[in-house]
Amino acid sequence: MSSVADVIVHRLRDAGTRTIFGMPGGGSNLDLIAAAGRAGLDFVLTATETGAALAAVAQAEISGVPGVCLTTLGPGVASVVNGIACAHLDRAPVLVLTDRHPASAAGFEHQRLDHRALLAPVTKWSATLSGENADAVMHEAIYRATSGQPGPVHIELPSDIAGVGSRESIVGSRDFRTPTPDHRLWMDYRLLASALSRAKHPLLLVGVAARREIDAAAVRRFCASHNVPAMVTYKAKGVVADSDPHFAGVFTNAAIDQEILDQADLYVGVGLDPVELLPRPWTRGQPIINCSPWRVDDRHIPFAAQIIADVPEALQTIADLLSRAEWKLDALGMAVAAQRQRLICESGAQLAPSRVVELAAAASAGARVTVDAGAHMFPATVLWPVAAPNGMLISNGLSTMGFALPAAIGAALLERDQPVVALTGDGGLLICAGELLTAARERLRVVTVVLSDSSLSLIAVKQQQRQHASAGVALGDIAWCALAEGLGVTAHLAANEQQLTEALETAMKHCGPSLIDARVDPSSYGDILHHVRGA
Repeated sequence: MSSVADVIVHRLRDAGTRTIFGMPGGGSNLDLIAAAGRAGLDFVLTATETGAALAAVAQAEISGVPGVCLTTLGPGVASVVNGIACAHLDRAPVLVLTDRHPASAAGFEHQRLDHRALLAPVTKWSATLSGENADAVMHEAIYRATSGQPGPVHIELPSDIAGVGSRESIVGSRDFRTPTPDHRLWMDYRLLASALSRAKHPLLLVGVAARREIDAAAVRRFCASHNVPAMVTYKAKGVVADSDPHFAGVFTNAAIDQEILDQADLYVGVGLDPVELLPRPWTRGQPIINCSPWRVDDRHIPFAAQIIADVPEALQTIADLLSRAEWKLDALGMAVAAQRQRLICESGAQLAPSRVVELAAAASAGARVTVDAGAHMFPATVLWPVAAPNGMLISNGLSTMGFALPAAIGAALLERDQPVVALTGDGGLLICAGELLTAARERLRVVTVVLSDSSLSLIAVKQQQRQHASAGVALGDIAWCALAEGLGVTAHLAANEQQLTEALETAMKHCGPSLIDARVDPSSYGDILHHVRGA
């Protein structure tokens, strides 16, 4: 008879999951890890529960199948909340498996928290496994995580259940493919047809729900056949490559977007989700429609219509109603190039952040990049060219610090022969510095580039904007190379462009993790923030 832990692992493998991340406790986690070992499913020990969840988020985004993390009860569940919140707001299918006291321990208060209540605001569903329901619950959990608007699901496993025999058979496999959404339209079809037929300069706004390869291919065909440009959100970087003549820049509802947005007479969201945009009022007067596999909240953006369908099918519906657009793509390309140019600053005595991004992108030859929250995010998202969906991973909906390194670990485990670049700042890396040891233990080709300026630079800029004195943002000097080397990571110090170029060349060839301490001058961040987001 198979154990409940064996059932869990069997169904995870059926769904395509390749790795379980986590920090185990002494209960059901141990049975799960043992079952994973028997089934050939990798368990990767991380330094924090949040790091485990963020690595699982990265794998879910790249592969489209559920990412998985596990935690012990009590403090483990409390610690994983930030990572699960990231999965929730970035629409990533993640299963979080938590230990819990057995039913026989109902009177014990030690480490007892209401896990379901704690995770309820950031999960789609929660269930408790038993010997009678394990297979059915796992099937339901995977379906709920991946269907509709994807997101995290919580499964509790009492410590006296995981090792016992399951009452259900796990012979054979189950089909976990997400069903195709019904093709539905929220708007009178005649009004939709009228809006599309009148458009001379329609503009695609491509978002988080259009990142499958099949979606990207459909978007690119649509742009080419109808002469329509596309702006992409942070999460959708690469759906239309930066080098594509139809690429119209990055869309976040920020000041930098406005020049190109002004030229459009109709906006067509493709997988656009308002969770991706800055919390600023929508001031555009042009009509906007959206096509997506799931319906989105329309309180922020007043969508005139929402077509709920697979992206290729929805785009075909729009294509049939739309004439070839009148955009001048050469002029559009010049506008995008001007956007980029405004964010570039030449290095002086110290490295300019924009030059760190440019040099790292040039040296990485198309490698996947993960980007942390912070001031460096602005030049990174604009200047780093991406050619394929999920070529850039970033926490957008939650915008949490400490994302880049755990996400790079998750990504590198899927393609061990390819380097992954993690762009982070001092503050972000301090939050997850222990994951350098995870990268070293797994011998992953993760190149962590720290744009180091000993400060929470984005917050410092915002203090300056409010004319406040600098307070609470100075981190102090950090010997990143010494810290990295102490954890088994090869390290390089770069104080100028030549040193950075040499460090990048060496790190990209290294068959293990590397860290580059890039000492940057933060003085350009204020101007960069102004160009991107305005006053």
